[in-house]
Amino acid sequence: MPEKVVLAYSGGLDTSIIIPWLKENYSYDVIAFVGDVGQADDMDAVVEKAYKTGASKVVVRDLREEFLREYVFPTLKAGAVYENKYLLGTSMARPILAKHQVEVALAEGATAVAHGCTGKGNDQVRFELTYQAIAPELKVIAPWREWDLKSREDCLDYAEKHGIAVAQSRQKIHSHDRNLWHISHEGGELEDAANAPLPTTWQITRSPQEAPDRDEEVAIGFEKGVPVSVNGMKLEPVQLLELLNEIGARNAIGRADIVENRFVGMKSRGCYETPGGSLLLAAHHELEALCLERDLSHYKEHVALKYAELVYFGLWFTPLREALDAFVNQTQQYITGEVKLSLYKGNISVVSRKSEFSLYNTELAGFTMGESYDQKDAAGFIRILGLPSRARARSRSEVAQ
Repeated sequence: MPEKVVLAYSGGLDTSIIIPWLKENYSYDVIAFVGDVGQADDMDAVVEKAYKTGASKVVVRDLREEFLREYVFPTLKAGAVYENKYLLGTSMARPILAKHQVEVALAEGATAVAHGCTGKGNDQVRFELTYQAIAPELKVIAPWREWDLKSREDCLDYAEKHGIAVAQSRQKIHSHDRNLWHISHEGGELEDAANAPLPTTWQITRSPQEAPDRDEEVAIGFEKGVPVSVNGMKLEPVQLLELLNEIGARNAIGRADIVENRFVGMKSRGCYETPGGSLLLAAHHELEALCLERDLSHYKEHVALKYAELVYFGLWFTPLREALDAFVNQTQQYITGEVKLSLYKGNISVVSRKSEFSLYNTELAGFTMGESYDQKDAAGFIRILGLPSRARARSRSEVAQ
């Protein structure tokens, strides 16, 4: 009996040719694992293609709700954004795919797992750190680090030679990665950072020029930091994000063109579309501004930066990420309320914020002087704060004399 390997399979160019390559070079029995995280693929067609290219078995799991509840929403609550622009769509999806891939491998008695990530990218790290955290005994096969194919054109040649149909062509060479949270684009004209993305590069969002000529308002409700409603309608996670994606996309929300620092040490350029995620992040931030105490809010910004690094670097299954989750969850106990946003041709404006746990006090914040704040107290407060400055100024004055 040949040994079994479980391949993280998408049906794209790379993984399509990896099935025959594994059979040719390792004589493995190849099991294809397909995790549905909202990539909008025809799953029946993906399964059929895996069998046609040599898979002995295909396992499909619907991971959409788990992806949102256990990966996306914790990252949203943390406020994690990598290098100010990247909302971590691909980064969050890799750990859940690798986790379930390992579960399938153990259930099927496989001795190895394989992926189609290149030796230059971040995804190889994200997959393999997850493998090591859950089942370090499994052998890892990364064909891009072994075969003599050097480019996507080489992959197309291999596919043609083996009679494998792929969506990519020599004219349409972009690499796309889509899930419920976003879609990313790399390759083609984007490899030169001086090139603007082509209009055809964008897949799900309208351009500002194509967006409606009037604004659209959307209200997003949260309970303990988790989004639960849109325009007053209670929705389950998948339906909620799908609706926000539609609303954001038609209003040109969520496009980002990024030069980022990969974990492996190089800079790369990609374009991302995150319409619903951009709305959620903006609304969540505004609700925290209303409900979080100052020092906690400021310290949480440091945690958000670290959390984003951990997610981007593939360090999801680590004690540090779990400990940061405990901190973040504590900060979210009173992040309940509703934020209304106005969307217009790629711009997001805040219309209103409301929460029963709001720390905003009109009497304190307003210009009208009330009994709850004695302005005379400010003089002593400022004198105490200024003591080091006064002492330093006197010391320097005495030295100068």
